[in-house]
Amino acid sequence: MTKTRFRNRSEAGKLLASQLTQYANRPDVLVLGIPRGGVPVAAEVAAALNAPLDVCLVRKLGVPGHSELAMGAVAAGGFEVLNEELIDWMRISGHTIAEVADLELQELQHHDRIYRGENRR
Repeated sequence: MTKTRFRNRSEAGKLLASQLTQYANRPDVLVLGIPRGGVPVAAEVAAALNAPLDVCLVRKLGVPGHSELAMGAVAAGGFEVLNEELIDWMRISGHTIAEVADLELQELQHHDRIYRGENRR
């Protein structure tokens, strides 16, 4: 597999869209972008496919005291994915996970208002 470099995210999105033409003009297609870097790529794909664009808001659940270490992630609507092995190994309590998740959900709501404004789903 060769490594490809792009001039920018717009170019990457256009190249990706060229590989997805079978999804153009379909009513069952929605293009999702993860802020911030994924949204410009997704915008090019959505435009090329004549498909709606939305954002997929996700926040990392950092381990307290080691915030760069992810014990999981949370998405809008409260959907969580947890690294159970890490949580068990570090003996992180359910209470601690809930506290971290609540803070990150608040951030998600804030970002949702920024990205979607009044166009909320």
